[in-house]
Amino acid sequence: MPIKNQAIITRGACVTDHLVELEGIEKRYGRFKAVNGVSMAVKPGEIFGFLGPNGAGKTTVIRILLDILQPDRGRRQVLGAESALSVGDRIGYLPEERGLYKAMTPVNAITYFARLKGMKAAHAKERARELLERYGLSAVADKPIKTFSKGMAQKVQVLSCVAHDPEVVILDEPFSGLDPVNQQVLEELICALRDAGRTVIFSTHVMQHAERLCDRVIMIGRGETRFLGTVDEARARLPRRLRLTTDSTASALPALPGLEKVAEADGHATYETRLAAQQSVQQILKQCLDSGVDLSGFTVIEPTLHDVFVDLVGEDARQARTAA
Repeated sequence: MPIKNQAIITRGACVTDHLVELEGIEKRYGRFKAVNGVSMAVKPGEIFGFLGPNGAGKTTVIRILLDILQPDRGRRQVLGAESALSVGDRIGYLPEERGLYKAMTPVNAITYFARLKGMKAAHAKERARELLERYGLSAVADKPIKTFSKGMAQKVQVLSCVAHDPEVVILDEPFSGLDPVNQQVLEELICALRDAGRTVIFSTHVMQHAERLCDRVIMIGRGETRFLGTVDEARARLPRRLRLTTDSTASALPALPGLEKVAEADGHATYETRLAAQQSVQQILKQCLDSGVDLSGFTVIEPTLHDVFVDLVGEDARQARTAA
């Protein structure tokens, strides 16, 4: 199936370099506002992470994007179309709720979904066997899916959503239920899609996957945008920290911003302090040595995407659990 990949899409009199756009999306269920003014734009060929705790509204936004749900307010655009339904053969979608015909074999299941997207039967079956071979399932290609583990079945479903070589791939919590080995396989598949010029959007509440894979991310909490930008821009929101280890009987450390003792064991005490953007680690070490502190170790700790996530949406998740 030929790929109709476009770097620039014309919509009416407008030209956009975004394959996917949401603007001011709102969605209510009665008096509960599940999504409140979410906007984002996804560029061709990037991996875009949709991040938030459980119940944040990630799946609702994805369903609105795909025209499964209708927004109460706002605008959406996918591949130059106002409705994803009109360009469905160019989109691959893995829903949060998995669904395969358990009596089918992997090769027949993947062939079936590829044919739904317009592929010819022979080409679809050839593509199915190629994918199963590439991702380690060729030995079970003709066995019933009902005999598979949850992880194996999920791999089949992921392959089903990319068999027709879509331009945009949308994966809702794709790593759920996969063991570490198969999580790595899926990460490699996502990178392979990006390297082939495809655009990938995936939702997750596990930051390690997003940190390794994503070019840009959106973080939402309680249906609202908390952050939108690159992973580096997200990490830059929090200061670096300096961890200092001393003999527990050593002289007191000099006054440092946010200094706190984080551990004490085996005759040693460990402290952490914030580092300002332009602050020199060497300057702090000199202060300690000038104060007579005998340092046995120091480490600069860079903020992670997980740290930013907890800082921006952690309270939202705690309030949601309390309300439940």
